Amino acid sequence: MTHRSELLMPAGNLRKLKMAVLHGADAVYLGTPDMSLRTKSEFSLEDVIEGVEFCHAHGKRAYLTLNLFSHNKDVPKLDEYIETVRKVNPDSLIIADPGVFQYVRDRAPELPLHISTQANVSSWLSVKFWEAQGAELVVLAREVSFNELTEIREKCPDIKLEAFVHGAMCMTYSGRCLLSNFMAERGANQGNCANSCR
Repeated sequence: MTHRSELLMPAGNLRKLKMAVLHGADAVYLGTPDMSLRTKSEFSLEDVIEGVEFCHAHGKRAYLTLNLFSHNKDVPKLDEYIETVRKVNPDSLIIADPGVFQYVRDRAPELPLHISTQANVSSWLSVKFWEAQGAELVVLAREVSFNELTEIREKCPDIKLEAFVHGAMCMTYSGRCLLSNFMAERGANQGNCANSCR
């Protein structure tokens, strides 16, 4: 069986989404600035609906980033978001926060859920955890090497995996930091931090 890779492109606004779709992307991901980590996004919730419809009209997939790390103030917005986007049946919601994942599973079980790279999944053990929760795809952490990816695939043959082939390497999120590794070759979040930030 031949498997074809999917070319997935980010879309920061409707114009960029349409350009990606019309110039060969198999799928796009998009999100609103308040409900994702895409704070520079120019999408309103209405634009998201139009974007998903445009993708589907052209036989392409649309993945919505709902990958915010939720604070209490964000929870009331989830219901409106879920009720609005479920009408256009996006190809998935990309989620990082376990609480948001469970919230969506409970309220919209028909929506496919993908795990964001922001969830920092870097082992087959974590992939199996998310698979057991009902995730259809896991976007692996950018730090996962090709050898690690190979082992993850061997141990997790029944779930879709996604890996970055190009893009930014994040430096830190609440203790998950690469500065110490980069500057002193000491694992920052493995008890060996050089405190490079200080």
